[in-house]
Amino acid sequence: MAAEIVNPRSDSFSSPTAGAEPFDPAFALHRGGKMAIQATVPVRDRDELSLAYTPGVAKVCSAIAENPELVHDYTWKSQVVAVVTDGTAVLGLGDIGPEASLPVMEGKAILFKQFGGVDAVPIALATTDTDEIVETVLRLAPSFGGVNLEDISAPRCFEIERRLQEQLDIPVFHDDQHGTAVVTLAALRNAATLTGRTLGQLRAVISGAGAAGVAIAKILIEAGIGDVAVCDRKGILSSDRDDLTDIKREVAGFTNKAGLVGPLEAAMSGADVFIGVSGGTVPEPAVASMAEGSFIFAMANPNPEIHPEIAHKYAAVVATGRSDFPNQINNVLAFPGIFAGALQVRASRITEGMKLAAAEALAAVVADELSAECVIPSPFDERVAPAVTSAVAAAARAEGVARR
Repeated sequence: MAAEIVNPRSDSFSSPTAGAEPFDPAFALHRGGKMAIQATVPVRDRDELSLAYTPGVAKVCSAIAENPELVHDYTWKSQVVAVVTDGTAVLGLGDIGPEASLPVMEGKAILFKQFGGVDAVPIALATTDTDEIVETVLRLAPSFGGVNLEDISAPRCFEIERRLQEQLDIPVFHDDQHGTAVVTLAALRNAATLTGRTLGQLRAVISGAGAAGVAIAKILIEAGIGDVAVCDRKGILSSDRDDLTDIKREVAGFTNKAGLVGPLEAAMSGADVFIGVSGGTVPEPAVASMAEGSFIFAMANPNPEIHPEIAHKYAAVVATGRSDFPNQINNVLAFPGIFAGALQVRASRITEGMKLAAAEALAAVVADELSAECVIPSPFDERVAPAVTSAVAAAARAEGVARR
């Protein structure tokens, strides 16, 4: 209500962009923002005020000062995540800056709440300096139970996540990397099951060596994929290339057991799986060169690397990042439940085992309903969040990172 007073909505609102329609529902919905802070206790009279604020609050503050662990019980810390960005890699928009990133961060926060019951606060930082981002998040961390890094460009995102994980005792998760990887693995598991194969029998090609591509390669190797080759704009990552960044050199060291060299098309010849997280367009002859019964996960938005019409000519299972085609690889299937599970047990970090457990739980949701058009649940399937939350909490306990 207060937001309405400050910035009232108007049914007659029109888009501020040149040439736009007189009424644009996207602008109308976003006016005033998509979220608000809401109290969980009433403050209706003097007695309630004295409990919620001074003098009652002093007792709680003193208790936490004596025993810092009580902060989890008597504040929102264990229920809230910071969604942190610098606005350098926002959706398909790229480096648009912190202010322009806020609608996306608000959107991420309401997805946390809607799909995982987790409160989240958007934090857009006015810096792209790695040291400054790390230092800022470290200073903000006492207020939060976890940190979701969002839309930070590669390769800085890798170092930022690593350093924060090393210095904080709360979960730090870069969703562009690991959320995408978890959902991709779940869909691939089910596609393999549907066609009577195991992950170990598959050779995959990943188009894109950024945050998502690297994370997908790592989780597929961890899950036991037969082989995977990762490609950037210049071709297949291999140890004989002298133009690789440190991250790409690391990836080249644990992928491409077949020793493939050359462009993306060379990797796709005979491959069982194509995973696109890069954009661009893959020529149809390269698609046709894949193995019979292949899987195509073309996840670029809004234009998949391989359009489903082309993909269906050659592939047994097709997935995209779009909601208007079957088998949407959508991060919202993963991150709300992963954080809900981690917060539930007050995990100190999110481990590889927790991510693998999330993927297995997500795949199991539709295990009895598998078809070429259903290898991954819908984001609106109410079974998803409880399944992922439970699996992640159990894995955290098994791996010794749970504190309750």
